[in-house]
Amino acid sequence: METINLDFISQIFDTEIQSLILAKSKISDNFLVASQLIANANKVVLSGIGKSGIIARKIAVTLASYNISAIFLHPVEALHGDIGIIQENDVVILLSKSGSTDEIVRLLPFIKSRNAKIISIVNNINSYLANNSDVVLEALITKEACLFGIAPTSSTTVTLVIGDVIAVTAAKMKGITIKDFSKTHPLGNIGRTISLQVKDAMHTIDKLSIMNKETTLKDAIISISQMGLGCGVVVDSDLLLIGFITDGDIRRALHNIDEIRNLRAYDVMTKNPITINQNEYLDVALSIMENRQSQINSLVVTDDNNKVVGVIRLHDIVRSGI
Repeated sequence: METINLDFISQIFDTEIQSLILAKSKISDNFLVASQLIANANKVVLSGIGKSGIIARKIAVTLASYNISAIFLHPVEALHGDIGIIQENDVVILLSKSGSTDEIVRLLPFIKSRNAKIISIVNNINSYLANNSDVVLEALITKEACLFGIAPTSSTTVTLVIGDVIAVTAAKMKGITIKDFSKTHPLGNIGRTISLQVKDAMHTIDKLSIMNKETTLKDAIISISQMGLGCGVVVDSDLLLIGFITDGDIRRALHNIDEIRNLRAYDVMTKNPITINQNEYLDVALSIMENRQSQINSLVVTDDNNKVVGVIRLHDIVRSGI
């Protein structure tokens, strides 16, 4: 068995990276045209044979994850009846390194007869496929990273990246929002991150220690202890936020102030605390807590009228699983 060192591994990476750099140098307005066709399409049909077929499947599911209707069509099955899936106003994306793959080339007249637009992703822009496409995207490479320079390696990487580019661009053109994205990811970590909102994990107002600014420190401590969340919210008569008291605030007050008998909630609370709207996603709340120089473990939650409706703690977010 031949001994391999890390330089050999590094060369494979370099070969594929260099091909991506070369492909990037060939981007043109065709990328924008292709993305706009996809954004306006009734549906997107992708086809390729062999390794190109595998990449076509990946591009199809990427588009679908952005709520853009997309499906993979095997070119051989297409010629045995499945081409019926292609309808007018569809966009067909054909993948072929050479641009002369027989199974793909044979599809062209039947696709054109159905008044669908054709986008080709090819290495050879002078190929038959390229010359018969509405839009051509050049997937140029320096060489395949294969041991023998033959097996699709760099070419499939470049084609996959081009697919990602037009999928993301089309989603941007369609104005796809995080809410749209969340509808296609109901399960798993992505689903939890972008579908769970603060209101789904917060402690509601009936579970909070609520006080006014004149509440004595003793009563504030008793209330916070009774509710068991380690914090209290100071509000006015309309439930608008005045301040926030944590166990840490109380400890600092007891440590720094000699005379505490006359202290009120107003004297020890954090004024103008960071808040979050109940409709924000949990990952936004987590980002706020993690990005503060002095770590925040709890946030006051407000509604659209800035009234206090709850508290969300770091522990609650962790427990949600995101």
